[in-house]
Amino acid sequence: MKSSRLVSILLLLQSRGRLTAAQLAEELEVSVRTVYRDVEALHAAGVPLYGDAGHAGGYQLLDGWRTRLTGLTTGEAEALFLSAVPGAAAELGLGSLLTAAQHKVEAALPPELRVHSARIKSRFHLDAHGWYADADEVPYLTEVAHAVWNRRVLRVRYRRWKEPMEVERRLEPYGLVLKAGRWYVVSGPRPVTYRVDQIIELADASEEFEAPDDFDLVAYWRRYQEDFHDRLYSGTALVRLTDAGAARLTGRQAAALADNGRPDGEGWTLAELPVESADFAVGEFLRFGSDVEVLGPASLRDRLADVVRALADRYGLPLTRPAP
Repeated sequence: MKSSRLVSILLLLQSRGRLTAAQLAEELEVSVRTVYRDVEALHAAGVPLYGDAGHAGGYQLLDGWRTRLTGLTTGEAEALFLSAVPGAAAELGLGSLLTAAQHKVEAALPPELRVHSARIKSRFHLDAHGWYADADEVPYLTEVAHAVWNRRVLRVRYRRWKEPMEVERRLEPYGLVLKAGRWYVVSGPRPVTYRVDQIIELADASEEFEAPDDFDLVAYWRRYQEDFHDRLYSGTALVRLTDAGAARLTGRQAAALADNGRPDGEGWTLAELPVESADFAVGEFLRFGSDVEVLGPASLRDRLADVVRALADRYGLPLTRPAP
């Protein structure tokens, strides 16, 4: 544990320059006293590390001194190579840079860890795109990424789902998110999320912006997803399901089944499930065939009955089986 922490101190100082004991302690989640002891251990090991007192002080490595990444554990090396997303990097125009960086890391690894990194790349592959849709064309992704990195304002013409379909927008791009093969840009000053593939035209506004110091892209995206699902599942339906139907539920509906599902005494399971709009719910429950029966609300049950009657009429089938 201590050896891993010493390597972390070296890498932090190597990548960020001067850091105080308090800053190192916060990063490593240890006490300042522990940092002092670790720095002494690094001194004893001959690392050219020095510290300055005072308000602007801190610890710093001697200019030009670099450490090789021999302190990586097997698990850390595996996680490092598993975390790479080559498809996303290529879309951002960074594919060759990612490859070069991996080669440099591999060269710095001891032989036994090089074997593990090669094994990871040969056995795990991440394909972020879905099965049933072609990858979106995102012609302005590189420009948006450049604006995110350089804090440049963009003026775009954007296609949305409601009237007016095409709108002009001024974006302060705080960050990019890749979700299920689709790129989103989070724009300030009041964070709003846009699909990058829906940008029709784009121009650099020749203007810089400053993102808030406390803006956390990961935290924002987590809240955004929660709010999205809360808005999406705005209603509920009381249903009963066969075992096969219950096994087909996923996501929030599966969670709701686990939370409130109960046997109905006839071999079925009763549950109140979250649903989207009535139109979507009709199509969703029809997919379950005879493995689900909607009991309420009455309006949803009636709409399903209307669809079933129309289907029976379309195919010339009676709604009830003839008596034997």
